[in-house]
Amino acid sequence: MKVIESDNYQISIGDKSLTAFEVSDYSAIAILVDENTKKHCLPTFLGENPQLNNSIIIEIKSGEENKNIATCNYIWQQLKNHNFDKNSLLINLGGGVIGDMGGFCASTYKRGIDFVQFPTTLLAMVDASVGGKLGLDFDGLKNQVGLFTNPKSVLINPEFLKTLDENQLVFGFAEVVKHALIADLDFWNYLTKTDFQDLIWEEVIAHSIAIKNKIVLNDPKEKGERKKLNFGHTFGHAIESYYLQKGTPIFHGQAIALGMLIESEMSDLTEIEKAEITAFILSNFSLPHNPAKNQLIAFMQNDKKNKDGKINFSLLKGIGNCSIDNFFSPDEL
Repeated sequence: MKVIESDNYQISIGDKSLTAFEVSDYSAIAILVDENTKKHCLPTFLGENPQLNNSIIIEIKSGEENKNIATCNYIWQQLKNHNFDKNSLLINLGGGVIGDMGGFCASTYKRGIDFVQFPTTLLAMVDASVGGKLGLDFDGLKNQVGLFTNPKSVLINPEFLKTLDENQLVFGFAEVVKHALIADLDFWNYLTKTDFQDLIWEEVIAHSIAIKNKIVLNDPKEKGERKKLNFGHTFGHAIESYYLQKGTPIFHGQAIALGMLIESEMSDLTEIEKAEITAFILSNFSLPHNPAKNQLIAFMQNDKKNKDGKINFSLLKGIGNCSIDNFFSPDEL
């Protein structure tokens, strides 16, 4: 098992991560699941952790469209109904939505109870579960309400990737690609030269997390360097919000892959580098229809990184390098 040290917590990666934490000191434990992880992941999780068999199971509906205050109200109500106190623990067993909302609810219930992230999707393993960003969507806009709180632990078992359908796995890969593009040319070369089915996931996950973790440790509250992680996300979040508002939600990774394609064209790259990125993204991801920019501007104008009415982008300056605070007025896009 590989262990990565983060900001006062550990990220454990490997098939023994299921048993890598101690829960005996907690007065109550709940496990947050959706209908998918309840069916495909919870039995294995409890089988490996019989000490958790008496935990309260809180089930919510899957999907970004349910990452809202109404679902949080339900989670808080379940914690209250079962008399959870300050010495309680919430285990988030699922993808990015489960981790975001579960962490947010734990961090705000009674001004904070402990939580553990147990991501079961590739996207959550390499991105959402690491770094302490928590939140929910508001008024049709991505991640408008949230906070920074670190978990007690992040436990990653790559075996759970076998429970995913192909789309979940492929679109989670978008965040891996992002980490390579912003910080590691050698990793990019490995990804582009290795067939998808030949990737060794435990190694890919560990390396991708190490890239993000290093950035987060240098800038926990996103005042500077951590903004690099937003590459592809300014357009990406706008695209995701556009489809969410239409009532036809798409995968987060789909939106980010398309966002990276658009923002690569805006970046300080050679034509050869742009062509290389474009070819790789188009060959690996099934992208949604790209809405007209005037349909996305309103969403981007609500981006948290903006300043003085200008939209803030993190853009590449060569593969493996990224610059922050590139501001554009809506008319310049």
